[in-house]
Amino acid sequence: MSLTILVTGGAGYIGSQTNLALIEAGYKTIIFDNLVYGHEQIIPKESTFIKGDLNDLESIESVFRDHRIDAVIHFAAYAYVGESVENPAKYYQNNVLGTLNLLNSMRKYNVDKIVFSSTCAIYGEIEEIPVNESKRADPISPYGKSKWMVEQILKDYAVAYSLSSIALRYFNACGADKDQRTGEWHDPETHLIPIILDVAYGTRESLSVFGNDYPTPDGTCIRDYIHTMDLASAHIKALEKLVDTKNVLCENVNIATGNGYSVLEIVETAKKITKKEIKIEFKPRRAGDPAKIIADNFKAKNYLGWNPQYSELDFIIQTAWNWLQKQNNQL
Repeated sequence: MSLTILVTGGAGYIGSQTNLALIEAGYKTIIFDNLVYGHEQIIPKESTFIKGDLNDLESIESVFRDHRIDAVIHFAAYAYVGESVENPAKYYQNNVLGTLNLLNSMRKYNVDKIVFSSTCAIYGEIEEIPVNESKRADPISPYGKSKWMVEQILKDYAVAYSLSSIALRYFNACGADKDQRTGEWHDPETHLIPIILDVAYGTRESLSVFGNDYPTPDGTCIRDYIHTMDLASAHIKALEKLVDTKNVLCENVNIATGNGYSVLEIVETAKKITKKEIKIEFKPRRAGDPAKIIADNFKAKNYLGWNPQYSELDFIIQTAWNWLQKQNNQL
């Protein structure tokens, strides 16, 4: 009998890609999403969809009451760093209290396995490269703090209630499903690659590049970009680890490539893929932007048995460009 997985936030960017991977791996899925940032159009017919909000305890409890659930993959969170600074209450209410409602519902209905969507934002200012899981967390935004708080809660729930968890700390999520079933669909859009592609497509006038005097080969920031299809496979590996391990787990794992691309490398690749010009406006550095952020993915490879397969820059840009054209009815 196949396992049934509750995917909170399964109508969002990474949640929807992971949901597709779960279905392809033979799992049954239930998507729980309030559609504030998710999109019902990308929920596949194979999934059961329940519209609900984690801040409504009865709403989430009813899911466990009405369905047999074997494990949870938890994506449902607000994730705009700037907004979290301006409105921290929104982030603590949803990301922390909403998660507590989920965890307490799991306890009530004897569901003891969860994969948690965490973030590299929990590390805060990054000085030593590559970043591994032993780096002391020091988040600088309410968004990062909200994710770090949940990681601490998961530790306590493992000890007190034998609730097993794996928190995946991922770096720069990017790309789109290779079959264009899902991709980035944010409003407002804040991620670099879709902004670059908007400029190529003509719906945005130019790309602002903050700083071209960093100590990197071309002077622009370097980041570790991970394709959502690779993120999805990491969630499957983490789920399998939870299911196959009898002991209570509470682990944190970086999900990244261990390599990096600069802003200008991405622009040049986008020009090649789209065959369009991309106007750049160089602006002063932003406070707090390190020159380079690369992750150590040793634990992901050795503990989870995971390897990135889709995070070559050409593939990332091509899938994102295909998705953008599909959104604009060009495919």
